[in-house]
Amino acid sequence: MRIVIAEDLALLRDGLIRIFEANGFEVLDAVDNGPALLRALTTLRPDVAVVDVRLPPTCTDEGLVAAIEARGEVPGLPVMVLSQYVEQLYARELVADRAGAVGYLLKDRVMDVGQFVADVRKVAAGGTVIDPEVVTALVSRRSADPGLRTLTAKESEVLSLMAQGRSNSAIAARMLVTEKTVSKHTFNIFAKLRLDQSDDDNRRVLAVLAYLEG
Repeated sequence: MRIVIAEDLALLRDGLIRIFEANGFEVLDAVDNGPALLRALTTLRPDVAVVDVRLPPTCTDEGLVAAIEARGEVPGLPVMVLSQYVEQLYARELVADRAGAVGYLLKDRVMDVGQFVADVRKVAAGGTVIDPEVVTALVSRRSADPGLRTLTAKESEVLSLMAQGRSNSAIAARMLVTEKTVSKHTFNIFAKLRLDQSDDDNRRVLAVLAYLEG
């Protein structure tokens, strides 16, 4: 699998290169600034990109902006954002096209290298992986919505896990309840948020995130 890495910290960039090469990825390029990232994504067209949000020259949001621009030129280009921060505006824009193949993980919450690599592979395959704290930040922007206010605590927890791309069985295992209970919560969530149900887990994630993007 071909990958492009964008990280301005040399030690972390080198660490990511080693992790992915050790797991069978071909690192096409590893860049440290926004313009170089945009060039790499649009010319090399990797199978997936792992992108830090804040890259030079201004270290604000160049990485995420470059990724969004690249997806505009290469529709569906898989992008995994790996950041210390939740950039709500651009996170919403990243998922708003409903094309899938996106992820947003916070660096300090990546504790398992194997799971991280699996998440990157999921994004490369067209899936969606969103950190729970990112979901919480997105939800907080819509906290005044009548539909969200009607969710119970359990339904809110299911929504958060659903938005991470988890299946009903995975949600049930995490919450220590039955799949039947999760199905009931899911039905109620879609009803309250006026979203059509789908058996496709990724489509469910994108529908929820698109709604939260508003």
